[in-house]
Amino acid sequence: MELMIEHLSKRYGQHFALRELSLRCERGMVGLVGPNGAGKTSLMRMIATLLEPTEGTIRWNGQDIHTHGQALRQVLGYLPQDFGVYPEFTGRQFLRYLATMKGLPKPLAYRRVDEVLEIVQLEQVADRKLPTYSGGMKQRIGIAQALLNDPELLIVDEPTVGLDPAERVRFRTLLSTLTSNRIVLLSTHIISDVEAVANRLLILQEGRVLADTTPAALLAQTAGRVWSVTTDQATALQLQASYQVSTMVNQMHGVTLRIVSVTRPHAAAVAIDPSLEDAYLLATGRQAVRL
Repeated sequence: MELMIEHLSKRYGQHFALRELSLRCERGMVGLVGPNGAGKTSLMRMIATLLEPTEGTIRWNGQDIHTHGQALRQVLGYLPQDFGVYPEFTGRQFLRYLATMKGLPKPLAYRRVDEVLEIVQLEQVADRKLPTYSGGMKQRIGIAQALLNDPELLIVDEPTVGLDPAERVRFRTLLSTLTSNRIVLLSTHIISDVEAVANRLLILQEGRVLADTTPAALLAQTAGRVWSVTTDQATALQLQASYQVSTMVNQMHGVTLRIVSVTRPHAAAVAIDPSLEDAYLLATGRQAVRL
């Protein structure tokens, strides 16, 4: 199986959401990261045949999806960023309804619903009404519906936004089990999601591909460029204004900063091991401070 994207652009008026993006994907998980507005959702929607590109082509197994979209949709699973459920349904009823809408014969639909409920570990609550589900459980129902047709291409757009840490870990673990026989495209701005499950990393910024790499390679490029320093409040604020600061923690003896910089930012700064978030900040030139 192969997804090939060539010179893809999407323009809204004079604004380009995507510009000249080319990408080739085979089995495995590709993590798409970038700030809000980078073009991730537009790309996902175009691959899912929900949005027409302004320029360029998307091919699935060599066929242009503009003219052979049905061939892709038959093997596509899609969890959009805003996934809605019907409150009057139980989880099982909801999945059976969607299986019917996807054209699965009733015996196959019922069997497949039971299978995906087991995959997402919701068998015990399958007959509860959907409004009683937690946010993480609703996201797992979203993945379950995307898996009903056993897709070869699975697209998940910002799936862990709003989840608590335990649900996020559970959801990432679930995603990691789904990559052996399909292409998975995971769009997120939560770097830890990609670090945990993706074997390839695509960084988008302002509609362009900033980097097409792996988490390990991006970390290697950042070695020796992350620093820790503890200083007084005034100096900490000066450093924050001058450098990329990923964390700033107030402590009894001063303020400890984690700084991403090619050069030593302060005489007392010591080099520390980078995280993937540090590597992302260095690549994009962005600053994200957690107090």
